[in-house]
Formats: sequence, C-alpha cells, structure tokens
Amino acid sequence: MDEQSVAAGSGARQGVTYAVLAAVLFGASTPFAKLLLRHNAPVVLAGLLYAGSGLGLSIWIALRAAVRARPAASAWRRCDLLWLAAAILCGGVLAPVLMLTGLRSVAAANASLLLNLEGVFTALLAWFVFRENFDRRVLAGLFAIITGGVVLAWPARLAPADTLGSACIAGACICWAIDNNLTRKVSIQDPCVIAALKGVTAGAVNLGIGAYLGLLPTGVAAAAGAALLGLAGYGISLTLFVLALRHLGAARTGAYFSTAPFIGAVASLVVFRYVPGPALAAATLLMGLGVWLHLTEKHAHHHTHTPLLHTHSHWHDEHHRHTHDFDWDGREPHEHEHRHEPLAHAHAHFPDIHHRHEH
Repeated sequence: MDEQSVAAGSGARQGVTYAVLAAVLFGASTPFAKLLLRHNAPVVLAGLLYAGSGLGLSIWIALRAAVRARPAASAWRRCDLLWLAAAILCGGVLAPVLMLTGLRSVAAANASLLLNLEGVFTALLAWFVFRENFDRRVLAGLFAIITGGVVLAWPARLAPADTLGSACIAGACICWAIDNNLTRKVSIQDPCVIAALKGVTAGAVNLGIGAYLGLLPTGVAAAAGAALLGLAGYGISLTLFVLALRHLGAARTGAYFSTAPFIGAVASLVVFRYVPGPALAAATLLMGLGVWLHLTEKHAHHHTHTPLLHTHSHWHDEHHRHTHDFDWDGREPHEHEHRHEPLAHAHAHFPDIHHRHEH
C-alpha cells in the first residue's frame, strides 16, 4: 500500500471518529432539550443552548491561549466570513427554533424519523449543489444508515401526524443541511473558533428575539442546565463535526452523523434498562453495513492540486513536502502555516481539505 493510500485511510478513520463522537453528543442532548421545553419557549431555549455553547468554548479558547501559544491561523477571507455568516443564520438561528417548535407538538418517535432527513438533505446538497464526488457505494452506505434510523424508530407507537410540527422539523433538517455544507467551506479554520462564533452569535440573536417578544428564561437552574447541555450537545459536538468535515466532506460526515438515533437507543440500554428488540438488531446491521461501505470506499484518479496556503495539523506525507522557516524538533504531527505547491498525481482519496476538486 502506497504512502498516499495510508494517509487517506488514516484521515478517514480520524474523520469517522470525530463524526461519531459528534453524533453521540448531539443525539444524547435531544431528549433533554425536549424536557427543558417545559420551562422555556423554543426561541429562548435555542438561545440558551447556543449561548452556553459559545460562552463555554470562548472560555476554553482563552484558557488554551493562556497555557500555550498556538500557530497563527489561516487568514479569514471575505468569502469565508460570508459562508460562516450564512451557516450561522441557517444552522444557528433558524434550525434550532424550527426543531424545538416542532418538538413541542411532535412525538419523540415521529421526531426521530424526521431528523433522519438531515443526512439525506446534507448529502443531496453536497452532491448536486456543491459538487462533492460520490459513487454508488457511498450512496448505498448512506441509504443503509438512514434505513437503520427508520427501522429503529418505526416500531415505536407513532402519534397522529402533526403537519405543522413535522414541517418545522423537516425545515430544521434543511437548514442544518445548508449549514453543514457551508461550514465545510471554512472547515480549515480553528473548529473551536467556528463553533464559538456560531454559539455566541446564534445565542445572542435568539435570546434577543425572545426578549423582544417578552419571553425570558424560566429559572436560573433551568437556564444553567440548558447552557451546559448546549456546550456538550452543540458546542463540543459542532467542534468535532467541523473536524470530521475536514477529513470526509459534508455528505459522508452527514451520513455518519445520522447514527445519532441509533447511539441514543444503545445508550438507553444502560441508562433506562431498556430491553432491546429485533429493531435494534436490524438497525445495528444496517448502520454497520453503511459505515463499512463508506470506510472501504476506494476513490482514486489522476487529479491536480492548486497552490494553497493554510494552517492545520499535518504529517509530512506526499501532500506536505515543505521546508520550515523556524527551528523544527522533528515531531509529527505539527501545526504551522504552510504552502502547497501545484501537484499532479493519482491515489485513493476522500473529499478532505486537500481534495476538493472537480471531476
């Protein structure tokens, strides 16, 4: 196996780990968010969740900077700021309000089914709007993962459909799908900074809307609980999601993130002493098949890398053969600003930050 294939495989494994961890945190936060709706209006709760995310990550960034100096990050271009602003509007402001509004009137089983749409919409936008590559194997893997989520929720007693609530949750999935693809555009930047900016901005906007409507948080304890929940389920989860986007692209990251309902069901085996039924076994097989199809994907062709200047943690593989203008101790991986010179070659790769090219 050549060096490029080894590097691609290592990046894929890292990306899968980040995406699944993000799904674990987000999936676990959803039922607790539903409980908190008893105390707060949807727009207020959305504000608290994102404010907790943004403030918590901002504190972490400040502590990190005080403990150790970090390399200078890649410069933000004007188009990057526009991508991020649009992502914050869709995923940080509109999506959580729509989802929490829908959760008020939609049963948990129905909501679990509908939330699977996020992975579908993310993949469709990535493939047909943002021109991310895919093949039949990736499509089959996505279908298996999504089907696993449907099988998992289907045996539950479905409540009569609430049209408006269901439309709100579906709308939230569309907004998050747009957010996922736009965030992919800036995923080379510090993921903590991206998540903190999203959290602070979306939290301030939603809490401001709530205050304008005369809606205020109910109780200090509930507000603090929502903030902590937001830090884990939205802030840390989003940071991991951005890291996954670097390695896998939007469609594949969205597919792995669609395992959140399954992960929540597995967690309930321990927390709620739930006795698993045949649906969980079927969902396990389907989602395992989908993950295997993605991990064993082989996408290789001759491609050309254009000149690129950025900062990220890297090994000196085929894509990082460069000199250093500072004293380097030889440790890898390491992080600093570096330039990629034009390079043409062929090897197996994923749509990571170095392989976003036309086909």
